[in-house]
Amino acid sequence: MEETTSTIIMAALSTLTTSQFSDLTHSILSTTHHHHRRLASLLSSPTLFSLTLHHLHTLSLPQKTLLIARHLLSSLHLLTATSPSPSTTTRQRDLDAALLLLLLCETHNHNPHALEAPFSQWRVNLSTIFSDSLLTFSFAPLGACMGSPVLIPFVETVTRCWRLVGTLDCGGGKELDEVAASAAAVVALPSVEVRAGGRECVICREEMRIGRDVCELPCQHLFHWMCILPWLGKRNTCPCCRFRLPSDDVFGEIQRLWEVLVKTAAKYS
Repeated sequence: MEETTSTIIMAALSTLTTSQFSDLTHSILSTTHHHHRRLASLLSSPTLFSLTLHHLHTLSLPQKTLLIARHLLSSLHLLTATSPSPSTTTRQRDLDAALLLLLLCETHNHNPHALEAPFSQWRVNLSTIFSDSLLTFSFAPLGACMGSPVLIPFVETVTRCWRLVGTLDCGGGKELDEVAASAAAVVALPSVEVRAGGRECVICREEMRIGRDVCELPCQHLFHWMCILPWLGKRNTCPCCRFRLPSDDVFGEIQRLWEVLVKTAAKYS
C-alpha cells in the first residue's frame, strides 16, 4: 500500500509543467520550513512541549486520527493546487500536536529506545533526533527544492500519514459514507440559461425549459436549482457522473483529493 501511494503521487507530479512543478516545490519548501520552525520551538520550550504532550495524552484514538487526517489533507491541498476551506484548516495547537505525534511515531519505528526513557527525558531525546534529521535539509541550497532534499521527504510524510489514517480505519482509501457539499462550494456554483430543448433534469425527470436559469456543476451537468440544492445538502456528488464537489468533512475531502491524484496519474500512465 505504501509503495502504491508514493507511486501514485510521483506519477501525478510527473504530469506537471516546469512552472507548475516549480510553484509546487516552493510551496512545499515554505510549508516544510514552517513545520520545522514549529517543531523546533516546541522542542526547545519545556513548557510548550509539556502542554502539547499532555494535549496528545488527553485525545482519544479517533481524535488523534483526525489530527493526522487534517495534516494529510493540508498536504493533498498542496499537491492538487486547491485552497483549503476554513472548516478543514488546522489550528496552531492541533498542528503542533500533529507534528509531535508524527515525530513520536517515527521515533517509535526507528529509535524506540529514545522513548523507553522517562517522560522527563523525551524532549531532549527527541530534540537530538530532530536536529540530526535536519542536517541535510538545513544546509541544502534553495535551488535544491526542485529535487529530493524537499520533495522526497514530503512524499514520504504524505505516505506515512495516509498509512496511519488507513490503519486506524478512519479513511485512507476506504469507501466513505455520503457527505454534504460544502456551503462555499454550493454558493459558488454558476447559474446558466438553458439554450436547447430536450434536456432533462435527472433528479425530477422533467424537461428543463429553454430560457430557464439552472445550476451547472463543474462537470457541466445541468439541474433545476430546486432539485440540486436538497441533493447537495446530503451528498457532494453529481447525480449523473458522481463527480465530487468539495465538502467540509475532513475524510471526505481526503478521499476527493486522492481521487484527483489517482485520475491525474492514470491519465498519463
